[in-house]
Amino acid sequence: MNNFDERLPRNKFDFESVNKIRKMEKKNIIPLIPGLLKWIQDMNWPIAPEVAEILLASPKEIVPYIKNVFSTDDNIWKFWCLEYLVKNLSPEYRKLLISDLKRLNSMPTEGEKLEEVDLKAREILNSI
Repeated sequence: MNNFDERLPRNKFDFESVNKIRKMEKKNIIPLIPGLLKWIQDMNWPIAPEVAEILLASPKEIVPYIKNVFSTDDNIWKFWCLEYLVKNLSPEYRKLLISDLKRLNSMPTEGEKLEEVDLKAREILNSI
């Protein structure tokens, strides 16, 4: 049994782990996706943009995890997923998130409005 947590970054400056993950085969990165996704909860963390690049290399695999983020109460994380992941997915994969984007746009919670998640969702919907 593999211990995936040992491969994940340990702190927001752990570029060494990020670089090791970047060199891994895709099939070995896929089980790390849930743990990697947590590192884009704050895109101000130094490793966050590089982690987003790693995630975008597996678009089909990240879509279900993005959907999970959209069901949380972490509105800033939703915004960063929209801005750094969904916005950069090909239209083929963005279309898989249309129902979520429509909900975020048309029926946002107060917290989603506060973090402008609704506006970001609208921007992406308009680009599809």
